[in-house]
Amino acid sequence: MTSTAALQPEPSQIVACTVSRDVQNFDLLIEDMENELGESWGDLSFDDATVFLSQEDANTLEFIAVAIDEEDEEQIDSITQIIQTALRRRIKVLLIAEDVSPIALHQLLKLGAQEFVPYPLPDGALHDAIERMRAAPAPGIATAVASGGNRDGVVIPVQGLAGGTGSTTFAVNLAWELATITDDDPPRVCILDLDLQFGSVSTYLDLPRRELVFELLQDMSNADAESFLQALQPFQEKLHVLTAPADLIPLDIMGPEDVGKLIEFARNNFDYVIIDMPTSVVHWTETVLHAAHVYFGLLELDMRSAQNTLRLVRALKGEDLPAEKLRFVLNRAPKFTDLSGKSRVKRMAESLDITIEVQIPEGGKQITESGDHGLPLSEVAAKSPVRREIQKLARSVHELNQSEAAGT
Repeated sequence: MTSTAALQPEPSQIVACTVSRDVQNFDLLIEDMENELGESWGDLSFDDATVFLSQEDANTLEFIAVAIDEEDEEQIDSITQIIQTALRRRIKVLLIAEDVSPIALHQLLKLGAQEFVPYPLPDGALHDAIERMRAAPAPGIATAVASGGNRDGVVIPVQGLAGGTGSTTFAVNLAWELATITDDDPPRVCILDLDLQFGSVSTYLDLPRRELVFELLQDMSNADAESFLQALQPFQEKLHVLTAPADLIPLDIMGPEDVGKLIEFARNNFDYVIIDMPTSVVHWTETVLHAAHVYFGLLELDMRSAQNTLRLVRALKGEDLPAEKLRFVLNRAPKFTDLSGKSRVKRMAESLDITIEVQIPEGGKQITESGDHGLPLSEVAAKSPVRREIQKLARSVHELNQSEAAGT
């Protein structure tokens, strides 16, 4: 006797979902989804999507199609959360928008949506978008970097020895120059923004600050390489960034062991790890100093920089810490023809008993424009004297690292 249940066709596996306030407002989307996927798709409201995406049932999803119009801009925070949750689950995101403001659209696209299609849907647009998404790797940095790697990367922290010395500009551009130093098998580079309260690496590279970063930092004891890699964001697919959290948080949210673990994750998966440090010396600064191969200190030709440099060197030597790792970089250095300025630099170095190994000239408006555009100097002002000095330093660092790796 044949069971009637066995004759019933098994339900189609759900591989995609539309997410909207009311999918009936997007009738063309319904029609195209049925043409592309048959019965293998579902529909979720904004409220349902957040819950569903956190469940095991979402494991079968290839992508979600988030459909919004101008009325949904009031719920931008909820929509942002949905997209971030999907990306954490490595579910691709297709954004479909009708009459949405450019600001809101830009904000959502920056989160990492793989595709965007305007509504009403042009003929074949949904089909083409789905094909492109299926051909692309799953979202998340973990697709590009295997967790648990063994690269043994070079750790290079950067700290401003006084406010406004340009340490973030230096760190971002050094990281970018290292990441683009060669077209043939370039090194893998990441930058960690550990200026947790006022870090601006995300601003300099026009990247969103994701809630996932805060979740990682506050629970480092349970973090693993996979969660670290998912918290990173790619910049032009060449540089990977751990931004500072979106909200102001205490500098002691992480302890020395947490910071050490974070650096270890980065070293295992990248060739160079640039760390943008807070101006303050905190209880995990020692951890970073011990992990560093070289520790850049940014200063200017003024009394505050001189006094702070003296304090830092005295503190490190007094605690028997490796002060010899410090390399001093003078920002806004005098021009080559400024003999009086050159003399002041020499006297400053002698009085502090330090060597100023790198001198970076004043960058002027080009530095401001670079930051405002969210792009490295090489993309905005490739011939800038500031860019040339940082590029020269990056080449020196890379050549030295290659020589040591080769044992020569």
